[in-house]
Amino acid sequence: MSTVSDIFGSLVFDDRVMRANLSADVYASLRKTIDEGTQLDIGVANSVARAMKEWAIANGATHFTHWFQPLTGITAEKHDSFISPSPDGGVIMEFSGKELIKGEPDASSFPSGGLRATFEARGYTAWDPTSYAFIKGKTLCIPTAFCSYGGHALDKKTPLLRSMEVLSRQALRILRLFGNDTARRVLSSVGPEQEYFLVTKEMYDQRPDLRFTGRTLFGARPPKGQELDDHYFGVIKPGVAAFMEDLNEELWKLGILAKTEHNEVAPAQHELAPIYTTTNIATDHNQLTMEIMQKVAARHGLVCLLHEKPFAGVNGSGKHNNWSIATDGGQNLLSPGDTPYENAQFLLFLCAVIKAVDDYQDLLRLSVATAGNDHRLGANEAPPAVVSIFLGDELDAILDAIENDTPYEGAEKKMMKLGVDVLPRFRRDTTDRNRTSPFAFTGNKFEFRMLGSSNSIACANIMLNSAVAESLRLFADTLEGAEDFETALHDLIRATIRDHRRIIFNGNGYDEAWIREATEERGLLNYCTTADCMPHLLDRKNVDMLTGLGVFTEEELRSRRDIMLENYCKSIVIEANTMTDMTRTLIVPAIERYAADVAKGITAKKEIAPGLACVYETDLVGKLSELIDEIAAKTDELEAALLTIGGAEDIVEESAAIRDRLLPVMSELRVPCDEAERLTAKSYWPFPTYADLLFGVK
Repeated sequence: MSTVSDIFGSLVFDDRVMRANLSADVYASLRKTIDEGTQLDIGVANSVARAMKEWAIANGATHFTHWFQPLTGITAEKHDSFISPSPDGGVIMEFSGKELIKGEPDASSFPSGGLRATFEARGYTAWDPTSYAFIKGKTLCIPTAFCSYGGHALDKKTPLLRSMEVLSRQALRILRLFGNDTARRVLSSVGPEQEYFLVTKEMYDQRPDLRFTGRTLFGARPPKGQELDDHYFGVIKPGVAAFMEDLNEELWKLGILAKTEHNEVAPAQHELAPIYTTTNIATDHNQLTMEIMQKVAARHGLVCLLHEKPFAGVNGSGKHNNWSIATDGGQNLLSPGDTPYENAQFLLFLCAVIKAVDDYQDLLRLSVATAGNDHRLGANEAPPAVVSIFLGDELDAILDAIENDTPYEGAEKKMMKLGVDVLPRFRRDTTDRNRTSPFAFTGNKFEFRMLGSSNSIACANIMLNSAVAESLRLFADTLEGAEDFETALHDLIRATIRDHRRIIFNGNGYDEAWIREATEERGLLNYCTTADCMPHLLDRKNVDMLTGLGVFTEEELRSRRDIMLENYCKSIVIEANTMTDMTRTLIVPAIERYAADVAKGITAKKEIAPGLACVYETDLVGKLSELIDEIAAKTDELEAALLTIGGAEDIVEESAAIRDRLLPVMSELRVPCDEAERLTAKSYWPFPTYADLLFGVK
């Protein structure tokens, strides 16, 4: 029987495989490219390609693909076989360094936001040697970047790699000032927790809204939801446990560090969390994780829902982005140490993050903006749309002491005493955790909790890396020219705390009083929807920072704004069309059938007992008839609103129109439909209910 150690990474062309299959010189050259970013020699590429092909074929692969992440939010791949014709009429298996390094997919068929015209088809994929190749099915997948003929980034990987490089460059400037001459790179690392729902495939197939939009557009609340808190960390059902076991094995084969699994708060909701790894690789792994979740679910007769809010009335799903930075030697630059008050290097990096989040709160908010996540942010399950930082009592007290130039006494390290001799005593952390904060410090990392479950983590980490790099750049400019480094360092930390104190909040993020304080007193931003925040990507300060660091060109930024707003508009229009279709063809006919049968029952009863009043049945038919009329009227209103969409001069105006015209009517249409579901006999209702879906997996 194979152990986890046996199967882990068995389908990955990782360092172990490269060392065993490449010559010492080729391995050293490739390793230098990976570690230091040096140019890859074509001779080395040919040797790597040959070894990669032989290894892939030995593991059952027949094809290869350049695996990339276009601006669709999912991954893309075009498969080519290894075969080439031989003179004797047979085939030989070939794969060259040129094929490894570069591919040529059709760039006009992917979202470009105007960077490519429809008739301009040429685009390129370029091998990313920092992310290991892997086998999926019978295909060797080579992680690549994707760019246009003109060199514009058409993917999520390229700007992410740029942001990682610029963060490393600016962080090294700071480390040199503290006497660190050995670090060659600073790496951002991420551990993205992934939440999801599982429903049965049979029920999923009966719900057009789930099939077309990923979420339920109708559904009355079931008698029981998450009120008893009995699902969170509860015993995992056998069907779910079998799915998780299968999922873990598939992920481990691909070298994905799946670590933690448990039931989440809502019924049918679960979570998987990996161990931290370099941001680029973590992004690739998370895209693979979402894909494999859905494939494994299908094998078990289930469907994995990754929408941020598949069910109203219970918690939606997020993807908590645990982010930190460390040197290539393993020193975590966000670790406070035992005496954080005396750890000037840590305090400076901490201040860089505080400044970055305050200065670019709009970029962080829009980096997680989607039509789906708009339903989740601000609800009592996710952070509010207002960005703030939680530091905890100890760090907050340290910053107070520095800002006010007063002594810091230090936080007392208390022992936990549970009152039972046999239970161990342990030291309590100096600060609690805050689950309502959008951006919380959790010991040696920050947990960015605003990401939605279907998001690529690339976008959020591009903005986070870039904003922190900009803070570090400004800090280095100040300190490198200082006559007295210690004095300049103290003054810089103190000024940063004073200037950006408003972004720090350690209280309850769900409290309405906090939202008022944040916006009215502190001047923090509150962008509730994608239509509100996405246009601010092109605010001058954001464009100047992102182009100045070389993470994006202005054209690339404009394209991303347009693509994200187009996705927002299209998603909601699809939802609106699905709603009108479901009300006309499923919901209203079902209510009419039930009302007609109840009316027939009234007639039959009165024939038997002429004096019978049949008050309940008569009232029920009346209520159902009123609801039918209300549903029909609201459906007409929604269809009329849909006809007004699309005439706006630009995508910003169109997204605002959809927000203001479609969404309110969609919400209003749902109310009578859900009320009708409560009054209609279950056998008549045309699709599975919330009770069926949320409690259907055994």
